[in-house]
Amino acid sequence: MAATETKTAAPPSGLAEFWFYFSRNRGAVLGLGIFLVILCLAIAAPLVAPHSPSEQNRAALLLPPVFAKGGQLTYLMGTDPVGRDILSRLIYGARFSLFIGLVVVSLSVISGVLVGLVAGYFRGRVDTVIMRLMDIVLAFPSLLLALVLVAVLGPGLVNAMIAISLVNLPHFVRLTRASVMTERTKDYVIGSQVAGAGTLRLMFMTILPNCLAPLIVQATLAFSAAILDAAALGFLGMGAQPPTPEWGTMLAEAREFIQRAWWVVTFPGLAILITVLAINLMGDGLRDALDPKLKRS
Repeated sequence: MAATETKTAAPPSGLAEFWFYFSRNRGAVLGLGIFLVILCLAIAAPLVAPHSPSEQNRAALLLPPVFAKGGQLTYLMGTDPVGRDILSRLIYGARFSLFIGLVVVSLSVISGVLVGLVAGYFRGRVDTVIMRLMDIVLAFPSLLLALVLVAVLGPGLVNAMIAISLVNLPHFVRLTRASVMTERTKDYVIGSQVAGAGTLRLMFMTILPNCLAPLIVQATLAFSAAILDAAALGFLGMGAQPPTPEWGTMLAEAREFIQRAWWVVTFPGLAILITVLAINLMGDGLRDALDPKLKRS
C-alpha cells in the first residue's frame, strides 16, 4: 500500500507574511480602508468637493444638513456662519490634517532616531545628557508644552508642526535607544565589529534595520496624536489661522453656534474622531504584524 504524503502549506514570507498577520486583525483592516478613503478624498479634493472651501453664500448662512428641516441638496452637510459649505471644508481639511501628521512624524522620526541611535550606541556621558534632556521634555504635559513653544515661536501652522514634533521627539529617542541597547550586544553585531565594520556602518547598516519594527508602530500612533494636537492648537487659536479649512480651526470658528447650529461642530469633530480612530486601529494591526511576540499562531 503506497503511502500518501501530506503537503503542508509553506509559511508566508515578506509582504505576504505581513499581510497575513495584519489582515487577521479586522479592526486594522477596517481602519486601513477608512484611512485610504480619507487619503483619496484629500488627494482628489478639487475634484470631489462640491464647492470651494472659501466660497461664501450670504443667502445660506448656517443652513442645516440636507436630512434636516430646511436643508438643501446643494449643501449636503449644511453651511457655517459665513455661508461656506461644510462638506467641502472637511474634504480640504483632510489635506491639512494628513499633511500635518506626515510632516510631524517625519521630523520626529528622523531626529529621534538619530539622537536615540547615538545615545544607545555610545552610552556614557553622551547617553546621560541626552536622556536627562528627554526626561525634562517628558515632565511637561504634551499639549501645554506645545502651547508654550507656539507662543514663543508665534501662532501659525508651520510653528505648530515644529512644536508638536519637538513634543513627540522623546518617545522616538527613548524607543530607539532601548532597541539599540538590546541589539548592540547580539552576536551578529559583535561579528560585524570583529570583521572590521566601522562605527557608522554598525549603527546605520547593521543595528538600525533591526530596530525599525517598533519605530513603525510608534510612528503610526504619533501620526494620530499629531492630528489631535494640531486640532487642539487650532481650536485654541495657536495653530492654523482662519480661513484655513483645518478641522480644529473649524471647531474654533463655530463654538459660539453650538446650541443653535449643532452641525457646524459635529461634523468637524466626527472627522477628527474617525481619522484618529482609523489610524489607531491601523497601529494595532501593525503591532500584530511586526512584533514577533504578538504574532498569533
